Amino acid sequence: MILREIVHTCSNAHIARAALASIGGDFAKQFAADASRRNMSAGVLAAHMVKEFSIRADDDGWDGVDEAVRGADQPILSGLRYILSQGLRDRSNSPDAPDERGSAPWIHRAAPASCWCA
Repeated sequence: MILREIVHTCSNAHIARAALASIGGDFAKQFAADASRRNMSAGVLAAHMVKEFSIRADDDGWDGVDEAVRGADQPILSGLRYILSQGLRDRSNSPDAPDERGSAPWIHRAAPASCWCA
């Protein structure tokens, strides 16, 4: 349920931006700086990473989110932080990865396609 909620809500750039503000601290500052270097807002980059994670993550990735949210006071923020950390790590390991903003709509593992009407 939490995984579905993370993907459903944080795939929206405005909600992802607000969630990043709630996470705050050095993580949010570093994430915003990384987004700026890519000529994107932090919310847009975060939403893109959540969408990308939802279709590309292997079982270990999903297990990592499960572990990050288990027992957390704010499980959605904990799960989002895990996903974004993975996204930053993956992007830093392959800086020449193609930008998929223009690709076909994402199909999400954690949420039914019908929730992406917005």
